[in-house]
Amino acid sequence: MNAFTSKTNSRFDPSQRQDKTKILVIANSNIRQPESFSPVERKMAVRLGMKRLIDIVASVSALMVLAPLFLAIALFIKLDDGGPVFFRQIRWGLNGRKITVFKFRSMRAEACDPSGVQQTVKGDNRVTGIGAVLRKTNIDELPQLFNVLKGEMSLVGPRCHAINMRAAGKLYEELVPDYHQRHIMRPGITGLAQTRGWRGPTTRSLEARARIACDIYYVRNFSLLLDLKILLRTVAMELRGGTGF
Repeated sequence: MNAFTSKTNSRFDPSQRQDKTKILVIANSNIRQPESFSPVERKMAVRLGMKRLIDIVASVSALMVLAPLFLAIALFIKLDDGGPVFFRQIRWGLNGRKITVFKFRSMRAEACDPSGVQQTVKGDNRVTGIGAVLRKTNIDELPQLFNVLKGEMSLVGPRCHAINMRAAGKLYEELVPDYHQRHIMRPGITGLAQTRGWRGPTTRSLEARARIACDIYYVRNFSLLLDLKILLRTVAMELRGGTGF
């Protein structure tokens, strides 16, 4: 099956454990989180180890090469409105852990939404002048290389969602019962769903389910070759003008 053309809505088999899920109160919302996640199969250990090694080497190399660009962007953000350089947000990480994700701040400081409830839309008046450029080119995502280096994220994986992120007015986990199965692997800076065009605000439940179907497909069919295809597709899309807004 072609990872880039399949519209399958395959689901994982539920965990064999029958422990009830616990209720977490996060950011003033009731967020349901599985008690545990299925262990990674032994045969995948080598592949995942190599994936992690690639993440470390690539993130260190990229951070060294991009250091001058980071400094220039930080200066432009400061000159634009004098606010903080980075935007921090709590998001879902590996095995449902909460991680703090870094981005270059692209919106007015007082208008940023750390909760993730208010999604960004085209023409959003919260976006600053320099922020519009950063978002269009997706350069605002580059600080997530620090998260990759720390082991909280990967170059490729399911998109890193904010804890309170909603689709069609509902929490993703309420809309898609298998939602947390996407967290069996580290979230990625880029992923299969993004290369298939599933990006941006989700106002319809079908869009949300399509994204999660892509994420679960990726988790079930992970390989280093698939990662390479996703990375190459991402680069090609960015060279053609980018997918951000």
